Amino acid sequence: MIRKARLADVKPIHRLITEQAERGQILPRAMSEIYGQVRDFIVSVDDASNEIVGCGALHVVWEDLAEVRSLAVQTDMQGRGIGSELVEHLLDEAREMGVKRVFVLTYRPRLFERLGFSIMEKGDLPHKIWADCIRCAKFPECDEIALVRSA
Repeated sequence: MIRKARLADVKPIHRLITEQAERGQILPRAMSEIYGQVRDFIVSVDDASNEIVGCGALHVVWEDLAEVRSLAVQTDMQGRGIGSELVEHLLDEAREMGVKRVFVLTYRPRLFERLGFSIMEKGDLPHKIWADCIRCAKFPECDEIALVRSA
């Protein structure tokens, strides 16, 4: 089941993101940042255990542009389509909001290519670069791959 995140989900979301960041799959996020952006997040809840096994966020960057952020699936649950379901849910949310394009910065481009995203130049994302990237420890030597698709 996929649903909007709640405040009680912040700690499990942080654990998922931290687990995947330690594996080099995504960038880490501070818990305070997740609390501040909890409305952006959705979670995948395992029906059997009622445990949060995946998360992702849709962050609006500009009037026609949003970003899929912090897509993370519990390691032992990967390969079951949870990540794809989360991305499709976020794309539906983007369409409902009237967003025209959705992008992602990722270390796993094949997942997003399978979902219709295409590789793009990071330089084509000036709003993202000046809003977020400039504060990143990896800036300006970002090694993530940028992909975009129509919402």
